[in-house]
Amino acid sequence: MYSATSLRNALRVLIPIAVACTFYLYLYPVFLGCAFPLPQPAGQTELNNAAAFRDTLRQHVIPSSSSAAPFRLLALGDPQLEGDTSIKNYNREPFLHWTWAMRHLTYKTEQPSLRWRLRQVVHDLVDVVFEDIPDTLESIRKRIDLFGNDFYLAHIYRTLRWWTRPTHVSVLGDLLGSQWIKDKEFARRSWRFWNRSFKGAERVPDEVAAYPLEEYDLAGLLGVEDSNAAAWRRRLINVAGNHDIGYAGDLTKARLERFERAFGKAAYELRFELPITNANANATIYDAEKNPESNRLSPELRIVNINNMNLDTPAVDQSLQDKTYAFVNDVVNTASAVEYSGHFTLVLTHIPLYKPEGVCVDAPYFTFHAGGGVKEQNQLSADASRGFLEGIFGLSGDPNAAGQGRGRRGVVINGHDHEGCDTYHYINQTAEGDNRQWRVTRWDNAQAAGIPGNSEIPGLREVTVRAMMGGYGGNAGLLSVWFDESTWEWEFEFTNCALGTQYFWWFVHLFDLITVVVILTYGVVRILGAVGIDVENWSAAKAVVSDSISTSKGAPKLVYNGNGNGTVHGDTK
Repeated sequence: MYSATSLRNALRVLIPIAVACTFYLYLYPVFLGCAFPLPQPAGQTELNNAAAFRDTLRQHVIPSSSSAAPFRLLALGDPQLEGDTSIKNYNREPFLHWTWAMRHLTYKTEQPSLRWRLRQVVHDLVDVVFEDIPDTLESIRKRIDLFGNDFYLAHIYRTLRWWTRPTHVSVLGDLLGSQWIKDKEFARRSWRFWNRSFKGAERVPDEVAAYPLEEYDLAGLLGVEDSNAAAWRRRLINVAGNHDIGYAGDLTKARLERFERAFGKAAYELRFELPITNANANATIYDAEKNPESNRLSPELRIVNINNMNLDTPAVDQSLQDKTYAFVNDVVNTASAVEYSGHFTLVLTHIPLYKPEGVCVDAPYFTFHAGGGVKEQNQLSADASRGFLEGIFGLSGDPNAAGQGRGRRGVVINGHDHEGCDTYHYINQTAEGDNRQWRVTRWDNAQAAGIPGNSEIPGLREVTVRAMMGGYGGNAGLLSVWFDESTWEWEFEFTNCALGTQYFWWFVHLFDLITVVVILTYGVVRILGAVGIDVENWSAAKAVVSDSISTSKGAPKLVYNGNGNGTVHGDTK
């Protein structure tokens, strides 16, 4: 039994460490200075992280004084909730070889002779040691790991949503860990997703997730605090990933339908308008009757959620691929003309655009099923990527194209590449012949070379968000988009915020548990001492009593005889 003094000394060490680690864990975005980038003048490339942090703090104290961007997207990549497929002895006996050994010994199996029966028993007992016991221990560890991982992901979502105060949240595909799981396991993982990892969140309603049309309803207003804005803070814009529905070679209607039932539509658009309060600025907006010469449109942000799992060929279900092509074509056909300014397109998708080897961590990789169909890919093909750049965003290498080929303002945000990558796709209109083609480089390198903003080099930024899984540091992306009335264009900036690996999350909670146990033990010791039980000398007291009892056995006893004298007798039993 530990003494009160020993426990008290231990707590002097445990409590400060537990408090410090717990404060850091539950306030990690504050300690790391995480914040959505603030609106900044056009052309400024360096982020003012200190100002963004102060503004975030101000939002918690005086929300009306904030200078935050009207659109702030918390982007989370690839949570990949695992389940039964990662547990070794799931759905089978934990000690199967022991069971068979007992069956052999009790003559419940067919064996040609006693020698063969005993031989099989020995083999099974060996397998118990080298297979059953390790598999059972690993299965227990994995179940604990899965349970903890759900709450590790929940901690990232809950803490960042509280501190950074996003207006919208998106999970960029691979919500679950496998497209091959059966419906029952899919339902279990979906329940964990909504009731543990993203508790309190809700999917985008089907009636809000609109198909791209010429005439459309707004999904909401930006910069306006109302019930609709509060609803969007709760919603998750879920992107379909390969582990959710499969690549083109495994994507079936059944897999797509069960994803959409649980997480919302896999392809849709959302339109948000930013009200302009400046009367003079409003007077410059295009109006077919009053101001037909203007090229300014009402500021609008268009979110396009694209299921790009089956853009590349061959596909196992041609009808599903045709629907995806039709959706992308309708996105292009319903976009504003490239000559007009004021609109911004944010494409959310899973598989990144094409990049040659050496730009990001992984080189392009494609494999195909034996019978046809894409089996695996880590990027879109160059042709499919060109469809995004030249179709959806209207970029062109021809300076005589509409809008001088500069295209529409926008950005592509995706996941899939767990390492993450921030790149810039561009085409040099001054290049000759075959040299005038799409190129891509790291965003930092493009900035250093002065490529973004060059009128003769149209381009588009693509951000592949690093995964939020523990093995990749529990990362999250913070995208700010704001409108510059002086240029009548949307601007944006992106940054990351990473908690750290899951081991730190586990360490803090286990350390806190140990500290609480020691505190409770110390409390019990003090209570027992207060009621007169000397716990510190309990062991010594037990030893003295034990020795006394042992000594008394066989010793003479003084028996009172009634006349005031004692009589010594021998051992009485």
